[in-house]
Amino acid sequence: MSETTASVTAASAPAGVVAESATARGRRARIALRGLQVLLALFYAIPSALPKLIAHPSAAESFEKLGWGSAGMYTIGALELAGAVALLIPVLQSVAAMALSALMVGAFVVQVAVFDGQYAATPLILIVPLALIAWARRGHNADLLRLLRRRA
Repeated sequence: MSETTASVTAASAPAGVVAESATARGRRARIALRGLQVLLALFYAIPSALPKLIAHPSAAESFEKLGWGSAGMYTIGALELAGAVALLIPVLQSVAAMALSALMVGAFVVQVAVFDGQYAATPLILIVPLALIAWARRGHNADLLRLLRRRA
């Protein structure tokens, strides 16, 4: 084997191994992130949005205490459901995570101001994985802008 061939083989072998391990690690990270998105989507759709959209007495009571009534309850429920669906659509997932994070900031403020902070930790806890999704999927924002510009 010539000196040139040996150096090319030696140089490319470790890079191939590193690339394969990085790819496997990246694949596992993408799968874990997708699983987190599905889990959050299920949370926002079923235990969070559904009670608001079917006017469950517990949700209706909370929104009456806020003074927002049924219109506010249905609006928040629809926003949560839209965010849950958008978390599953690749081009929308980063924007959806940011929008749901903003909704959670509002929920935190309401919990502290109106409900004496009884469940104030829940929105803060939910912001962490939403911020991770928004950051990890930020590349899709350029795709979304291209789609919007193409339609305009």
